[in-house]
Order: sequence, then C-alpha cells, then structure tokens
Amino acid sequence: MAHVGVVVVGSLNVDLHLWLERHPLPGETLLAGGGTLSPGGKGANQACAAALAGAPTAMLGAVGSDDSRHTALRLLSEAGVDIDHVLQLPGPTGLAVVSVASDGENTVVVVSGANAQVSVQHAEQWAALIRAADIVVSQGEIPAEVTERVARMVQGRWLLNLAPVIDLAPDVIRRADPLVVNEHEAEAVLRQLGAEAAGPEALVAALRDQGVASVVLTLGAQGALVARDAGVARVGTPHVRAVDTVGAGDAFVGALAARLSEGVDLVAAAEYAARFAAYTVQFEGAQSSYPAPGTPLPELT
Repeated sequence: MAHVGVVVVGSLNVDLHLWLERHPLPGETLLAGGGTLSPGGKGANQACAAALAGAPTAMLGAVGSDDSRHTALRLLSEAGVDIDHVLQLPGPTGLAVVSVASDGENTVVVVSGANAQVSVQHAEQWAALIRAADIVVSQGEIPAEVTERVARMVQGRWLLNLAPVIDLAPDVIRRADPLVVNEHEAEAVLRQLGAEAAGPEALVAALRDQGVASVVLTLGAQGALVARDAGVARVGTPHVRAVDTVGAGDAFVGALAARLSEGVDLVAAAEYAARFAAYTVQFEGAQSSYPAPGTPLPELT
C-alpha cells in the first residue's frame, strides 16, 4: 500500500451555486443572477485542499448511481486525490444548494443522498487505510456511528471538524487532536461535553478543560485561536477582498491536515491554513477556487 499522509472520511456532493444580490427574507421569492453545478461536500473539499497543499491524500466516502457522481469526483481526480475507495451506492449523489450574496456571504442547504448510506460496515472495509494514515479527517456530514467507528480505528492523528455539529459520544470528541470548529460549533460541542462557555478564549479553555487535546477555533476574518499544551496562540489572517466564502473553511481544514501530516507544529500549520483559505475567498466556487501547487498565497497581517 502506497503511503497516504491524509485520509479524509466524509461527504461528497454536487454543489448548486446560486448567485444572489442578497439572501431572501422568509416567504420571499428572488431571481438568481445565475447558477452553476460544481463538485462539493465538506469531505471532498477538504481532501482536494489537502492534496493541493502537497499531501498524499485519499478520499473515503460515497457517491450515488446518478450522473452527478462524475461531477462530484472530477476535481478530486484532477487534484491527485486517491478516489479508488469511494463507493458508488444506489440512488442520488449528495446535493448542496449554495446561495451566495453579493457581499460573499453564503447559505447552504444539504440533501445527503449517498452520504447518508455510508455505514460502519463500509468503514470496516477502509480499516487498513485509516490505520495507516498519518492524519485522518472527519466532519459531520456522514452518519455519526461511522465517524465514531473511524475515530476508534485511527492510529495516527485524528482531526475532527465537527461541522455540522452532530451528536457524538463525549469520549470520541475527546479523541480529536485537533478539534476544529467555529465559535457557534464550539458552543454546541461544549454542551455535548456537559459544559458551557461564551467568547472565543473561554470556549477554547473550556474545551481543553473537558479533555480535548488541542483546539483550533476559527474566527473568520479575525483569524483563529489555537489551544494546545503549550498554551493559546492567536493566528491572524490575510486581508483580501472576499468574493465567495463557500468552501473556505474546508480549505483551511484540508491545508491544516496537510501540514500536520508532515509533522509541522499546530500553530505553524494553522498559519499556513489561514493563508491557503484566504486565497480561496477571492474566487467563486469551492474546490475550483483552491490554489494549485506553487501558487503564491497572501501573507498574514
């Protein structure tokens, strides 16, 4: 088996991007300025980013038996991700409807499709790859029992990006190293662990107090907080003009995983990930906005 630095176990979707002047109010109908179909899914996005950031990467997940599966896999293949272990299951490929307003902010509604059919038995089929990886990445878009089984298989390092937040056993959450969440997700995860806190610094301290080995709290344009045994560090972010923020969080996670798979310190890995993610918001789309190897990245400010 060829060495794989990063294994991503997660979702693969097709994204329907709708371009809007603004997001609709409840009950309101708006005309979109246009629409496109492109590859997406948090898992696939993160795998694409990890590969483009230089890590040997494999994607584990499922697409459907419809023609959309070809769209879902296209850019992963072009980025060099190993997609040989992606399952084709009966029914539709996952679909995400992404509405992007003129200020770059987005809303996302996901229809899980084949992602919901991924099972613990499928995870067992992938056990050798999972155990051999330097770092395994999970999110919240496949069934919780699969993520829990994966977490218990990992022999390297497990990066948990609990987005969306799903119910996981507290002992599983505590296996994350790091747990990567935004502020709202951190609050929800902390409640699952039986605690509460408010504010970025208090949240990372509380998650660490609850036994999470390391935490990366993403703060959008304010950068991120990185908490580990050596203390808490603030990571900045480049100042760029945001055109489309879709997939930027996934770009951050994938780039972070790539650097961690090489043994880079968590703070330095987060600094690189912030630069990688900032590059992507300057362009439309998720995977299509990710920088090719060798592309100059914006500098931290």
